[in-house]
This record gives sequence, structure tokens and C-alpha cells, in this order.
Amino acid sequence: MTRPLIGVTTSSRSGWRIFPLVALNIWFAGGRAVRWGAGRPSDVAGINGIVIGGGDDISPDLYGGEIVAAARLDPDRDALEQRLVCEALDQGKPVLGICRGSQMINVALGGTLDQNAYETFAQSRKFRTILPRKTVHVRPGTRLMDIAGPEEMTVNALHSQAVDELGDGLQVAARDEGEMIQAVERVVDPFMLGVQWHPEHLIYAHRQRAIFRALVGAARAGMQAGDQIAAARRSTA
Repeated sequence: MTRPLIGVTTSSRSGWRIFPLVALNIWFAGGRAVRWGAGRPSDVAGINGIVIGGGDDISPDLYGGEIVAAARLDPDRDALEQRLVCEALDQGKPVLGICRGSQMINVALGGTLDQNAYETFAQSRKFRTILPRKTVHVRPGTRLMDIAGPEEMTVNALHSQAVDELGDGLQVAARDEGEMIQAVERVVDPFMLGVQWHPEHLIYAHRQRAIFRALVGAARAGMQAGDQIAAARRSTA
């Protein structure tokens, strides 16, 4: 069976070491990955799904926030990923957002970010580690619950910002112990799920691998639907 092709955006600083790990998760889930980034070809029509990866902060210019002196920004990547999310929505392609990618899904769909999330949510414990230290609670009735189950998760955390006002068509899928948003998802298809943690580093955890399987599964379903449409057109030509 042909493996769905997943475009993966990465940071220009750390993509060289993160992309292979994301690609491995995608391969185990039944897909294959191609690396995207500013200056690299990125055609949504030519792939079956997208991962918006982690990395630099998103420019507050995109959502009406204020520039923070400590922020590391990449305007070219911002523009690329905002376009990809919107095109994926238009073309019905599934998207998984990881950390920054979760925030980009929200911003691209008209939402905002809390730039001082750990000040706003004082009860949320701040971790900066790829080790599973943070507890998140999956909300009932969400797609994330269907994917990974209803039990609380122990995940990693590297972020300082978080989703604030939700973008169009999104709902909260998980929060941490201090009620900070940790996952968002589209209410209806196409599949769009954003997680604030880094499941690619938790490849040994079956619930985290299930997140990649869900993306690849949605990509395969879209690929098969496209093949059926093409076959129907050929039969009537």
C-alpha cells in the first residue's frame, strides 16, 4: 500500500535534528515525510497531510500582540506556515501542529496567543524538558480523546506561550492542571489537531504514537477518496 506523503515544517535552527525524529514517528504510523521550510518547495496539492513543527515564537504581528524582547522570530517561517494551514483547510488536507505548530493552527484560523501564559495561569507548573513531567487532562467528547483515550497524560513541555482566544472552528481538547490550554482541534473535518507538547520525543508511549497514526490515517483516507474520484472521472470520460 502506498504510504501517504506528509510535509513537515521545521525550524531553520534545529530542523536538522528534529525532522528525522518526526519522520521516524510518521514512518512507524504508516506514512513518509518530506521536510519543508522557508526557501524549500512546499506544495499542499502534492502531499496528503502536514505537520507544523515546533521551534521559534510566532510573531505577535499576526494576532495583535506585543513584541517581546526575548522572543526569537522567523517571519519567513510564519508566512509559510500560515499559508500552509489555510491551504490545507481549503483543500481538505489533515494537519498536526506540534508546540509552535499548535499555536500556528490557532493563529492562522484567527485566534490569539497568551505571550505570558505562566503568569496568567499561575497554577500551571512550568517545565522546560523533553522528559514527561507535565500532566494534561483530555476533555471528554473530543477527537483527541478518541485518539489517545480519556485518561490524563504525562507529557513534556518546552513552551512559554499558549493559545488564548480560539480560532474559527476550534475547540479546546486538553488543559493542564492550571487550566492552561494544551491541545486544540477542529470541531469538524478536515482533521486539525494541535498539541502543545512534543509527541515526537515520546515515541515509546503508545498514546503519543497514536497521534501520528491519526494524522496518517486521515491522510490515507483523503488519498483514497481522491483516487476514487479520479477513477470515477476516468470511467465517465
